[in-house]
Amino acid sequence: MTTQEILDILQRDIHSTVFATLDDKGLPQTCVIDLMLLDGDGLYFLTAKGKSFYDRLTARPFVALSGMKGQDTLSTVAVSLRGAVRSIGRERLEEIFAQNPYMAKIYPTEKSRQALEVFQIYKGEGEYFDLSRQPPFRQSFAFGGETVHRTGYRIDGERCIGCQGCRSVCPSGCISSAVPRVIDPSRCLHCGNCFRICPVKAVERVGV
Repeated sequence: MTTQEILDILQRDIHSTVFATLDDKGLPQTCVIDLMLLDGDGLYFLTAKGKSFYDRLTARPFVALSGMKGQDTLSTVAVSLRGAVRSIGRERLEEIFAQNPYMAKIYPTEKSRQALEVFQIYKGEGEYFDLSRQPPFRQSFAFGGETVHRTGYRIDGERCIGCQGCRSVCPSGCISSAVPRVIDPSRCLHCGNCFRICPVKAVERVGV
């Protein structure tokens, strides 16, 4: 999948997400925020200037967010993202209300909308995780000039002795039968079983 396709799922299909920001004591705070627009320059959302969320955004313009869709665990698609944000004032506010008509029921008059300010997530990186596939599918992504931050595990081919230890405990079957063993990161659950069982410490953590 392309990054833009993943972001489209996040904005259009998931839409309501949980944002995390830091307060003035450096403690995490969460709130549910709708992602209103998406284009080639990033994601857009809004908030009212009187909210504590607004204060946290302006003091520390960085967010982490997660959203998911699905009827149950094994039909779930989840997207997590962390990135930098900036205010664009009232720019694109009319477009947001046109594409998200329910907002007019919350802020019905032009005067009431004076409280609103639009923010853009202009760069970030994250992960798409699809539990509706078996085995599950994972993909990292980045946009706005950020680089992909990969996490999980890899196997050092020079140290691998070709035993069956890691393959015997892998729940998703993501480790190759060929020697030296190779982990398919798109199917890895990051459970760490291979890391713990390897007798020669050939399995290494990535992105710690």
